[in-house]
Amino acid sequence: MEARRWLKSQYEGVGLEASIDGVGNVLGRSKNPGKALLVGSHSDTQPTGGWLDGALGVIYALEVARALASDKATAGLPVDVVSFQDEESRFVGCLGSRSLTGALTPDMEEGAMDKDGISMADAIKQAGLAGAARVKLSRDRYAGFVEAHIEQGPTLEDTGNRIGVVTGIVGLRGIRFVFKGQQNHAGTTMMKTRRDASTALYELAHRINTEFPTAAAERTVWTMGRLKVEPNATSIVPGYADLDLQFRDASDAPLDALEKIAGRIVTEMNARGGVKIEATPARAPIPPTLMDEGLRKHLEAAAEKHVPGKWMRLPSGAFHDAGIISSTLPSAMLFIPSIGGISHDFAENSRDDDIVLGCQVLADAVASALTEGVRA
Repeated sequence: MEARRWLKSQYEGVGLEASIDGVGNVLGRSKNPGKALLVGSHSDTQPTGGWLDGALGVIYALEVARALASDKATAGLPVDVVSFQDEESRFVGCLGSRSLTGALTPDMEEGAMDKDGISMADAIKQAGLAGAARVKLSRDRYAGFVEAHIEQGPTLEDTGNRIGVVTGIVGLRGIRFVFKGQQNHAGTTMMKTRRDASTALYELAHRINTEFPTAAAERTVWTMGRLKVEPNATSIVPGYADLDLQFRDASDAPLDALEKIAGRIVTEMNARGGVKIEATPARAPIPPTLMDEGLRKHLEAAAEKHVPGKWMRLPSGAFHDAGIISSTLPSAMLFIPSIGGISHDFAENSRDDDIVLGCQVLADAVASALTEGVRA
């Protein structure tokens, strides 16, 4: 909240009307007439995440608003800025952008809590936001939304490009598997009579890694990054385990196919008896999203101006708030290279000159989009 209040003061310092809404979004509204372009990103990161994921786009937006306001040629352009809350899912993935677009439902909020058992409702109260209004984006006010971000992957660096213009954002689905067996003594329980929940988990994970490639597209990815085995003791046959599977692709067809494969594996394993496996959605599905062609052209023109031939179009393998906002407003994204393709780690970094370049490209693209008719 201290950081949000600081950011709010920075927005006010460049002439914007600033506020912190009921879920922690920080918004700065231009006083200039005409349809505005919304620019920004999220301010949170992963528990062991880096310094640029999200924050880069937040500070870019502040600097774009400041730079355009200080130039007589662009001072009249209506640029709104935003720092979204909780994109990384402490409580609800893309909480801030979902709230702004009206996609945050009571069912999502009810019972939402973090890994430490703190409920979202209590966190909002603790932050002093329980009485604050929850802002909704108006289609009448906005011409579109632009988000800048680090790539979080190796493509730009590997290809020698310095700017990426995002064509689309992958869809994302998740399944939670719960394995219910029988806890027992590791020395006296014979192998043929065991109902070992962890063994079932390992088998299912192996089958996913073996069978998913048969239906995967070129950029399909899946991850089993969280599991729990109880009681997690060396001399006890586990009676309970659970595993989260996440899978992503830029189109629905591979996602549908992977979902069917996972369901079939569960059915086949349950048919043998022993450990009972339950599969439920681990999150609300997020559909693949195409970025707006009109806004993309402004990003591409600005990139060509600054680094001719050193930019490229590419899909985003990571999900972003732009994927949520695009359901309400035309949206586009700009990427800068990530050193070594590393993100969601303290080692995450980008070169200083790429950070500067990205903001220059974004500023020119925002100015040209508003000057050349997006406001119409």
